[in-house]
Amino acid sequence: MRHPLGELRAIETADGSLSLHSDHFDEAFHSSTGALEEAEAKFVRPAELETFSQHSELKLLDVCFGMGYNSAAIMRSLPPASHPRLQWWGLELDPRPLGWGLGHKPFRELWPSGVLQRLEQLQRSGRWCDRGGHGSMLWGDARHNLKKLPGGCQLDLILLDAFSPMHCPQLWSEEFLAALASRLAPGGRLLTYCRAAAVRSSLRRAGLTLRSLLPAKGERAEWSSGTLALKPRTNKALAAEGPGWTSLSAMEEEHLNTRASVPYRDPHGDDEAVSIQRRRELEQQSCDLESTSAWHRRWRSHVLTNRPSTRPESDDKQR
Repeated sequence: MRHPLGELRAIETADGSLSLHSDHFDEAFHSSTGALEEAEAKFVRPAELETFSQHSELKLLDVCFGMGYNSAAIMRSLPPASHPRLQWWGLELDPRPLGWGLGHKPFRELWPSGVLQRLEQLQRSGRWCDRGGHGSMLWGDARHNLKKLPGGCQLDLILLDAFSPMHCPQLWSEEFLAALASRLAPGGRLLTYCRAAAVRSSLRRAGLTLRSLLPAKGERAEWSSGTLALKPRTNKALAAEGPGWTSLSAMEEEHLNTRASVPYRDPHGDDEAVSIQRRRELEQQSCDLESTSAWHRRWRSHVLTNRPSTRPESDDKQR
């Protein structure tokens, strides 16, 4: 039987936390600097969970749940006093990564008993329910299962941790990102490791305010480590800087005016990766936007100073 993620191989990251490699996508699930540190730096800190402490509920969607690091780290970090009741949904294609994590003793030891019990319930039944809230996992294609969330549900947080646009454009398309953005409540945040111009441009067209994530502890200095996208509120603007994030630089803004910003398009939400990639390539060839290589040459000295691990226009997962 062919599994959706292909064969999986265990990887130990620099902080000692377990990650996996998918041979189907030919990518690791996490940064080599540390799966746990990445969850903290790119999802927990920029979420500013304390801002939700006065809410009665916190609605969270985890897109590409994987082994569960991001959601588990959020749950572990909720303010201990007067934290909101959590309503949680997960979208994931393959149940095996969670099983790998729960079968690994050091992974289990990372989490408080209540969080671990939720992960175990998800593995057994796809649901958890306790005094602190409830959660449901939707296994399968995230594009289809996003439509199964309760109608009218407005989310406070979306964690988007799909494989890279280069290998999984289905979950970075203009249409899918717009659908996610439409689910955000005013003041709600979408967080992702991805800094690709195509993704950021789609999020901005969906009406979201963008910020750039700063490198996590132990990561090489780079021009960006990801993206925070916020649905604006009429009475409160997002600050230029915050915990783990800052405004987009002039270089990043110019990146959004290059051919790299041409979006991934999946009009009906059911195309294969090769079709989406080919559609984008054709649009890039026919557009009159500045070439990404010209942008790169113009900013080369700045890029070299910040020692990026990849070319700045790369859509890879920075793994």
